[in-house]
Amino acid sequence: MIKLTPRPTVSNFWRYASPISAVIFTLLTGSILFAALGESPVEALFVYFISPISDWYGVSELFVKAIPILLCAYGLALCFKASVWNIGAEGQLLVGGITASVVAVQFVNSDSNLAMPLAIIAGILGGLLWAGIVAFLKLKMNTNETLTTIMMNYIALNILLWSVHGPLKDPDGFNFPESALFGDSTLLPILFDGTRLHLGLLFVLFALVATWVFISKTFIGFQIQVIGQDKPAAKMAGFSHKKLTWLVLVISGALAGLAGASEVIGPIGQLVPHISPGYGYSAIIVAFLGRLHPVGITLAGLLMALIYMGGEMAQISLGLPNAITGVFQGLILFFLLSSDVFIRYKVKWQLPYRAQPSAAIVGEK
Repeated sequence: MIKLTPRPTVSNFWRYASPISAVIFTLLTGSILFAALGESPVEALFVYFISPISDWYGVSELFVKAIPILLCAYGLALCFKASVWNIGAEGQLLVGGITASVVAVQFVNSDSNLAMPLAIIAGILGGLLWAGIVAFLKLKMNTNETLTTIMMNYIALNILLWSVHGPLKDPDGFNFPESALFGDSTLLPILFDGTRLHLGLLFVLFALVATWVFISKTFIGFQIQVIGQDKPAAKMAGFSHKKLTWLVLVISGALAGLAGASEVIGPIGQLVPHISPGYGYSAIIVAFLGRLHPVGITLAGLLMALIYMGGEMAQISLGLPNAITGVFQGLILFFLLSSDVFIRYKVKWQLPYRAQPSAAIVGEK
């Protein structure tokens, strides 16, 4: 029989092998799924993971998809390192997109150089304030941040729907629930001609470096790691749990708000009911798949972006439903959590127990 026994220390091998094994098992299970759907596994996997990035335009689209995911994931990693379970990046992204759009619609017919910076700042502040509400509820009213962030995601979604059907609805938009198209002065510049890759890529590179330096090279980053691993020790050392909780939540919210702003004044160019297909939720998987390290998160974010693109390609080329994207996301999360068990536990094989005959019975024989 198989038995899991605790390891004396955590396994550094499985800490890094777990994400790799999760990806491998996801591909294997995906092959079985494609075969069950009547598709050639090799051809289907090629269509899903290779075809979307077979040319430069596809590679540029990969980065476009990855930008909002990575911005959310970097911020979430800070929260998770502090054991603050922020599940609200999706709502913070939506609010960031809304507040950026409020500013952007004021400059539809303007050539002001302030339009784009103001929209970006508004998006950052929107996400920051939305996360700040969670911090206030947690620290002043002792609420559970996991529950409040999830509920606030739905509130943010309904605010978005109200906005595009109400105050931000384009009066000349033939009654479609969307804002007016933003002016050129508001839109993020395109980095390469013939692509949609925009300035948001530079935001990601800055966030990558900034979060890595912050968490590994600063004293505050050290405090965040200590408080996440051992709260009593952090308290004895004089680290302020409340201040650090405020800090990681508002930074996470600001980055998610920046992601939302980058979407509406980037590839979308207006506020629509679906500015995110779930980037904030995907960022949670990305953060853990990347082991909460900025470099690992970057690689995991590119993989998640590829899963989104592969799902769209599978719809077009293979006629598969859009749900295939969610299936692959669920598979990779399932196998990641399953593999993570081996970080703290090891498998021990035991033979089935067989009762030995008693001495009295042996004596009688």
